[in-house]
Amino acid sequence: QVQLVESGGGLVQPGGSLRLSCAASGFTFSRYYMSWVRQAPGKGPEWVSGISTANGVTRYADSVKGRFTISRDNAKNMLYLQMNSLKPEDTALYYCARPLRDWGLDLRYDYWGQGTQVTISS
Repeated sequence: QVQLVESGGGLVQPGGSLRLSCAASGFTFSRYYMSWVRQAPGKGPEWVSGISTANGVTRYADSVKGRFTISRDNAKNMLYLQMNSLKPEDTALYYCARPLRDWGLDLRYDYWGQGTQVTISS
């Protein structure tokens, strides 16, 4: 069965960095676009970033552009999100998700992980 397992979250100070990882299994990872989605307390889900299949074309939400970098290792079935210059408003539960279409901007996914908590606070 399809599984997406995130890791790498934590508590960091503003301006700090974190690298999130997502281990995928149960499907041919290299054939699917993948996304990162986040949800802050009391808010709806927000698409953060997406990456295409073999050629790794990436897209980012304006709120994270220039600070976050999505990448994938198809040989290891891994998805990553490098987050730099973190801000308190980046605090959220971050999910790895498999979009139904392209980069997942429409927030339609067939599989999600359990999420990893990112908290930015001094």
